[in-house]
Amino acid sequence: MTEEKSRTLKEKSLEKTPTGINGLDDITYGGLPRGRTTLVYGSAGSGKTLMAMEFLVNGAEKYGEPGVFMAFEETAEDLTENFASLGFDLDSLEAENRLTIDHVHIDKSEIEETGEYDLEGLFIRLGLAIDSIGAKRVALDTLEVLFSGFQNEAILRSELRRLFRWLKDRGVTAIVTGERGEESLTRYGLEEYVADCVILLDNRMEEQIATRRLRIIKYRGSKHGTNEYPFMIEEDGISVLPITSLSLEHEASTERTSTGIPRLDTMLGVEGYYRGTTILVSGTAGTGKTSFAAQFCKAACERGERCLFFAFEESPDQIVRNMNSIGIDLQTYIDSGLMQIHASRPMAYGLEMHLIAMRRVLDTFKPSAVVIDPISNLVNAGTESDVRIMLTRLIDYLKLKNITAICTSLVENESTAGVNAESISSLMDTWINLRFFESNNERNRGISIIKSRGMEHSNQIREYLLTDHGIEIQDVYLGPSGGLLMGSSRAIHEAEEMAEEMAQRQNDARLKREMENKLKSLDARIAILNSELEMQEEELNKLVSEDELRSKALASDRSRMARIKKADEP
Repeated sequence: MTEEKSRTLKEKSLEKTPTGINGLDDITYGGLPRGRTTLVYGSAGSGKTLMAMEFLVNGAEKYGEPGVFMAFEETAEDLTENFASLGFDLDSLEAENRLTIDHVHIDKSEIEETGEYDLEGLFIRLGLAIDSIGAKRVALDTLEVLFSGFQNEAILRSELRRLFRWLKDRGVTAIVTGERGEESLTRYGLEEYVADCVILLDNRMEEQIATRRLRIIKYRGSKHGTNEYPFMIEEDGISVLPITSLSLEHEASTERTSTGIPRLDTMLGVEGYYRGTTILVSGTAGTGKTSFAAQFCKAACERGERCLFFAFEESPDQIVRNMNSIGIDLQTYIDSGLMQIHASRPMAYGLEMHLIAMRRVLDTFKPSAVVIDPISNLVNAGTESDVRIMLTRLIDYLKLKNITAICTSLVENESTAGVNAESISSLMDTWINLRFFESNNERNRGISIIKSRGMEHSNQIREYLLTDHGIEIQDVYLGPSGGLLMGSSRAIHEAEEMAEEMAQRQNDARLKREMENKLKSLDARIAILNSELEMQEEELNKLVSEDELRSKALASDRSRMARIKKADEP
């Protein structure tokens, strides 16, 4: 595609009006179609009126676009009072001419329907409201009340088309709310065809748990998310959570972060986990999964990093108390603001609501490390498939934020089957398994690394202890037959080795003393022999000296005799 053609297509692309609603602009790729009408429909209590009003309030406060809200059901006073609980000050916006709320009372008994009846009066009233403040956004709530007086289906359909066309001709970006139909998407079965964008809000009840979901049925002229997205009505409005990033374009960090346990760091290639990865710590009850997670939190806080702990089994006070028993003081980090513990029952609400609530806390606290303890409890709020989908969304979001996360999971019967292990293990970058080993009528804890992507890691099973100063991982200790020894078996074998070593040391000491005594005896004998040698050398030297003297005397005598003899000769 040429650059000129690309520029032309871009110039012709559909203009959009941002809603300012968390997450909705993400899945609509920028907002609602500018100058066109969007139909928002759903059952009672699904949040239609709230979405329409939040669209107008955000337009006035964030984007400088005044809006008109025309209600056919609730009065302006009721709306103002209801939305005050969400922090929307509608009175102030009206006083500043940034918002107009108009309640149109329609009584079916007062309407006389004829072939010439139309909505001309409504158009005039709505047009005056738009012109009075220069409105760019309009919300009509709801269509069913507006058209309740029409019995003739042909007139109703004609007026529906005319309403949507009139809004488009005025160039305003509009939201029209409607009820969900029984046999069709909407009550009249026509609204979804004449609207440029159609959004379905659903508040369903599954297993006695309410879950809100949003789906974009259609969006003319624009790409959009086509899945169902969970959303939550919170104290400040609607929050929509996109499912996940489908492109899998997370950045892979090469930075390493300590596990908080030196020997475990060694098992993971000396330096610990990769930052921004997800770690699964699985094990049966009592193996210390939460303790491993708490040790990781402590290490993160000691580095000055924020840590967020999501608990689905214990209260924050109970977690703090239990961790104190093994020398991990979490309260200090909570008091300093480096750590937060958020505890809730999995059954409190649906998985989607848990997901939105967790993401909200993540966005607010902005941690570097996260713990989810345990993810296996989430099966109480949904099926294994639902839990996997929920965790996929959460892990995807954590990776986008480069947050290192530890998820603990309970397994049964020393197995790694089920949602609590194998069914989610593919989502995890590192999988650490904790288990009990029974021998000599006792249970000992062992740790092994099943996988750790992108790094060399130990393939050995090692014993670990929960001590009063944290977790200690022991060196591998093999028995005579080559099997791994733990607990008392290891202690007995170590004691036997120590006894053997002591006996060997004692025997070596005895042999050393004997050798030293022999050396001393030999040294004494050598000293005596040396003394005798010296005496013999002295005697020899003395004899040599005497012999030399005698030789000199004899030579002298011979010389003297020679001289005498020479003198006597004639």
